[in-house]
Amino acid sequence: LTLTGRDDVFDIEIDAYIHCVSAFVKLAQSEYQLLTEIVPEHHQKKTFDSLIQESLDNLIMEGDNIVSAARKAIIRHDYSAVLTIFPILKHLKQMKPEFDQVLQGTAAGTKNKLPGLITSMETTGAKALEEFADNIKNDPDKEYNMPKDGTVHELTSNAILFLQQLLDFQETAGAMLASQVLGDTYNIPLDPRETSSSASSYSSEFSRRLLSTYICKVLGNLQLNLLSKSKVYEDPALSAIFLHNNYNYILKSLEKSELIQLVAVTQKTAERSYRELIEQQIQTYQRSWLKVTDYILERNLPVFQPGVKLKDKERQMIKERFKGFNDGLEELCKIQKAWAIPDMEQRDKIRRAQKTIVKETYGAFLNRYGNVPFTKNPEKYIRYQVDQVGEMIEKLFDTSA
Repeated sequence: LTLTGRDDVFDIEIDAYIHCVSAFVKLAQSEYQLLTEIVPEHHQKKTFDSLIQESLDNLIMEGDNIVSAARKAIIRHDYSAVLTIFPILKHLKQMKPEFDQVLQGTAAGTKNKLPGLITSMETTGAKALEEFADNIKNDPDKEYNMPKDGTVHELTSNAILFLQQLLDFQETAGAMLASQVLGDTYNIPLDPRETSSSASSYSSEFSRRLLSTYICKVLGNLQLNLLSKSKVYEDPALSAIFLHNNYNYILKSLEKSELIQLVAVTQKTAERSYRELIEQQIQTYQRSWLKVTDYILERNLPVFQPGVKLKDKERQMIKERFKGFNDGLEELCKIQKAWAIPDMEQRDKIRRAQKTIVKETYGAFLNRYGNVPFTKNPEKYIRYQVDQVGEMIEKLFDTSA
């Protein structure tokens, strides 16, 4: 099965189970209504208890199978598969009042079956959430798994996708975390009104704070792992492009969804922090061009008087400067052409800034030394005009150019 096919199968299974839960309640209500008209009152509860037992057991068994499948998925680190229990758990909690109503008067063992399943699902879901966060932190640094062009890592897109999927089940996920009484883990002060043995009695605000802190924990783990992974690259500039791409992807994904509002519940400055991180990486990348522009900076270059014959040493210095610039420009353009910046806006911004810096520096150098008689073969050293340099930089991060 393809991933989409598998998701479709999961959707069918989830829908089928949710319908079974609703159907059981409706049928149990009808059964009890009918029973009250036929069976003497003092036998009604016991008769009803035995009548529904097989159907209830089948329903609970099917729920246990779903929990079991989710636990196996956790072992496989297939956390998306665990999300199957979220809509089911949400539905079970919604139906619980009707379940309790219809099972009034039945034996304790019968009444406790649904709460037992709910607890089992909450525990499994909370375990999945915790293990997912740990997995994001400890995902191994595999060199062969690193994108050669410095684009967004699979770990980043998978983490964001999982968090976005959680958005559909904010209350359920928050209640899962709350049911495990994770206040101490997250250093969130517990309000006495918000604590009790029942998960449902946690306030929605407390659950929302827990979920926000959980999301921030995942993002923090992801950032640490990305930083570690970036050290695989030997070229600091490619490392910077990699971190820039991943941070930018995270920020844009947060902003496109409600995740940014959830993050802001406990981290008000998250958005600004990501923007600063992105800017830092751009500056680190720009430093890779210093070795090119350093050749043609005015410092350490003599000022020539018009009409005064150049010394051999001075001519040699100008030749070396032109050669150093040309070779450096060609090398960087060749290497960085194969790197990727998927975000068109960011790609244009970085190119534009680099183009401005290099063209201005080269323009000033060419203006000063282009007409100085330092060689009999000027075309050998003056390989590029200013606009040509700009055109070369315009082709960075584009293998098709």
